[in-house]
Amino acid sequence: MVRYPEPTPDGSCLETLPLSKPYSILRTTMTMQAVALPAFRDNYLWCLVHEGRALVVDPGDAAVVEQWLKEQQLHLSYLLITHHHADHIGGLGELLERHQPVVYGPDEGIAGIQHILRGGEALSLDGFGHVDVLAIPGHTRAHIAYYLPEPALLFCGDTLFSAGCGRLFEGTPAQMYQSLQSLAALPDETRVCCSHEYTEANLHFAAVVEPDNRSRQARSEEVALLRAAGKPSLPVLLGQERRYNPFLRCAVPAVIQQASQEAGQALGAGLATFTALRAWKDRF
Repeated sequence: MVRYPEPTPDGSCLETLPLSKPYSILRTTMTMQAVALPAFRDNYLWCLVHEGRALVVDPGDAAVVEQWLKEQQLHLSYLLITHHHADHIGGLGELLERHQPVVYGPDEGIAGIQHILRGGEALSLDGFGHVDVLAIPGHTRAHIAYYLPEPALLFCGDTLFSAGCGRLFEGTPAQMYQSLQSLAALPDETRVCCSHEYTEANLHFAAVVEPDNRSRQARSEEVALLRAAGKPSLPVLLGQERRYNPFLRCAVPAVIQQASQEAGQALGAGLATFTALRAWKDRF
């Protein structure tokens, strides 16, 4: 079984990776690029580049970001934070001191955040356009996501993963279920930029929940090829995720049936099935 440990709130499972590890570049528009910088065991620090300026989401490791900025000769303009866990904010203080970017983030007691966001805000970031802020609690108390409609990018931290979702460290199943429903309502063409490379492990679980799901089988084959080539499995289209991510399929009869069998009782669609799935995944 492939397992990727989710970071604990204090970041105790973090370790430093060689900075020479390759990163992935995705062109989002004619003038903007999205970059996935690998950090620690399985994190991605997501970045946007536009005309020599950079925006970084969840700068967990300042050294990784600094090397990339230096190599690409970029000015760091913005830092966007989704939640307070160490692998997402570890480099914030150092980067803020060196580059003086504008910093946005949730109300979770994070030092260095200049603009507190609670969800529902619409930001206009010079050079990067319109950004919608979404409240998606569950993994943490005030977790937020950033959605850019124009390049159709979603930076969702540790709430939605490919074929999975985050653990409930501070929130309730009802909060996480509603947060995932909110994300699932975004357009099909939205590219989901998750913060961890958990896809293989999540697909193993999805295979148990829906063994005959052909979309999941195709995704498993796709991911196996990407990972064998040393490439990220992300970003992934939201429309694609809806076809095999069990946590987005809690109204599908086959998913309800499997969750009910595992729970030892008949479950209703929606929250009850989600709660059982999340508990099952925790011990999987």
